[in-house]
Amino acid sequence: MLNRVVLVGRITKDPEQKRTQNNIPVVSFTLAIDRQYSSESGDRQADFIQCVVWRKQAENMATYVKKGALLGIEGRIQTRTYETQNGETRYVTEVVCDSVSFLESKKQDSQPQPVYQVEEDDDPFISSNKSLASEEDLPF
Repeated sequence: MLNRVVLVGRITKDPEQKRTQNNIPVVSFTLAIDRQYSSESGDRQADFIQCVVWRKQAENMATYVKKGALLGIEGRIQTRTYETQNGETRYVTEVVCDSVSFLESKKQDSQPQPVYQVEEDDDPFISSNKSLASEEDLPF
């Protein structure tokens, strides 16, 4: 049996991190995914998919993701039920995310920012006298 989901869409509101009784971080969010076709009136339609992410990825989303961000997610579909205070049974179908990828770099003043900046301390070639191999040194 296989239960895998891969989606790309935009988050509909700023994520809000919550914690379980065991202090585990969790974020529930909705991903808006455009459909491939338009309605008869020419309007684009979208599906709104409920998603949940746990632990460190939930903390990262709460810190770095804002409404409208383009996300790629991979996970599995899960269904669950719960009972309301009125005794009604509610059914929920959601994607439990195994991984969340931020597909756009953070923008500031409409200028694209690098996804990763190498600090001088992180670059082994800046802080030492090491040099890259020349083409003749390569074994292939």
